[in-house]
Order: sequence, then C-alpha cells, then structure tokens
Amino acid sequence: MNAHKIKQDMCEMGRRLYNKGFAAANDGNITVRIGENEVLCTPTMHSKGFLKTEDICTMDMSGKQTCGTKKRSSEALLHLEIYKKRDDIKSVVHCHPPHATAFAVAREPIPQCVLPEVEVFLGDVPITRYETPGGKAFAETILPFVEKTNVIILANHGTVSYGIDVEQAYWWTEILDAYCRILMLARQLGNVSYFSEKEERELLTLKQQWGWSDPRNTDEYKNCDVCANDIFRNSWKESGVQRRAFPAPPPMPALSASKVEQAVSQSLAGIAPVLKANPSQGSGDGLAGIDQEELVRLITAQVMKQLAQ
Repeated sequence: MNAHKIKQDMCEMGRRLYNKGFAAANDGNITVRIGENEVLCTPTMHSKGFLKTEDICTMDMSGKQTCGTKKRSSEALLHLEIYKKRDDIKSVVHCHPPHATAFAVAREPIPQCVLPEVEVFLGDVPITRYETPGGKAFAETILPFVEKTNVIILANHGTVSYGIDVEQAYWWTEILDAYCRILMLARQLGNVSYFSEKEERELLTLKQQWGWSDPRNTDEYKNCDVCANDIFRNSWKESGVQRRAFPAPPPMPALSASKVEQAVSQSLAGIAPVLKANPSQGSGDGLAGIDQEELVRLITAQVMKQLAQ
C-alpha cells in the first residue's frame, strides 16, 4: 500500500470538500485505514482546502497518535467506531454539507422514493441523536446505523460517510447534499412526487443486481413499507426526528398472503356483531338482512384497519 499516494488522495478530497462548501474554515476530517492497527488522519484546526501530505498524521485503532507533527482530529473516535464495525470500510469522511446539515438541524427525515440515483446509492438515511462532538458518547451515536447504510446524518452537526476508499466515502456525501438541495427546491415549487411501489421495486431489483446492498432487499424487511423510512423509523423518537416539512409518501407495504388472510379473518370477526344485529327474516342468514354495498364498505374498512396495524 502506497501511503504517500493515499495522503495525496486525502488532500485532494479535502480540497473538494472545501471548494464545495462542505467544510468551512477548519471544519471536517478525513481518515483512511492502511493497516490492521494504523489509520491516517487529517489534523485538527487546519483547513481541509489547503492540506499537504506532511500534515497528515497517523493513529492506532485506540485513537492514540503514533506519527505526525500536527495533532490528529478531535473527532477521530467517530471514524474508529465505523472501522471496528465494518471490516470492508477503508475510509471515512466527516463534514458539514449545508443542505444535508439543514435536515440535521430540522431533524427532518430524508424522503425516499424520489430520485433513482439516491435509491440505488444511498437508500434510507438515518439521523442520530445529538451528543457533544468529540467524545466517546458522540462516537457511539452512529452505532445503531453503521451496518445498514454508508452515510449518516449527525443531528445538529453534519454528516459522516464511508467507503472502500476516500473517493467513494466522499461520493456518498456529495450525492446526499445534492439530493437535499433538490428536495428543498421542489418543496418551494409546491410538490414532491413519489414513485409508485412498482417503480420503487424495479429500482431495488436493479440495486441488488448491481451488487449494492439495501435492507429492503433482505428477508428481515421484506414486508416493510418500501418508501416510508421504515429501516430507521424506530430511532426517530430518541433522535427527535419527525416529518414536518415533507409529507409522507403513499403507503406501499409488501403484504404476504398470510398477512392478508389474517386481516380478512380479523375483519370478518369485527363485523360479526353488525350481522347479528341485522338478521334476515326467517332465513337464518345474517348477510341477507344488510345492504350489499354497506357490507362491502364494512369489510373494506375493517381490512384496511387491520393492515394498518
């Protein structure tokens, strides 16, 4: 592994972050894992737009700096938690892209089923709970999400993304911020149109064929609503995340036959009291004494109620 070439790549990504406005002043940090216990890290209090290879320091997997004249980033522990959870990850990028960070401040979930590229490359994007940056508690906020996504929004802070090299780690951030900007512009125009379930499932199939993982393509989430942020929804309450600016997409559950049968069975049980209250005259058939349209309405209402639970 050519450590000098990797340092050059880190400096180049730093310039991209700075020029895109993702890392104002001395914001942001970049790491690359180059060995089992060796990680290259950008220095603290140094603009990412003007890095030189000699500015890059080295630390071990405990966070102890082992080489370099400038002090490592104070937020390096966050990066190390990702490396410990994901053996496939070799680089982590943390920065403050304005549009994505606006969602972090608003604690607004990122809408799904809007752009094909986002569905294929990102999927559901979680928002962590807030912790003061720099410490162990802050680093651990990403742990519930690391294994199911490659980009995370840090509440009231910024983003962290990671990949097989420093360029890929940067890509996810750029895709996310561009998407957040598009969402804001579309909202100003007055409407965000969502994919149908058929259109979304076609994208998920392509994603799987192209070798990109998505929890929605696994057995664990086969019955989830594919457009409703169901992968990370259980974290919303703790993180203070709530839909405020963007409406929820139309419900798109993937229902198994057994679930439908169960819902119909429970629905029929639910309207049994109505049938008993409307017996037919002399036939003993509870269906005959009720208007057919009313019966259909009752059954439909009960089925929808059961499926929504």
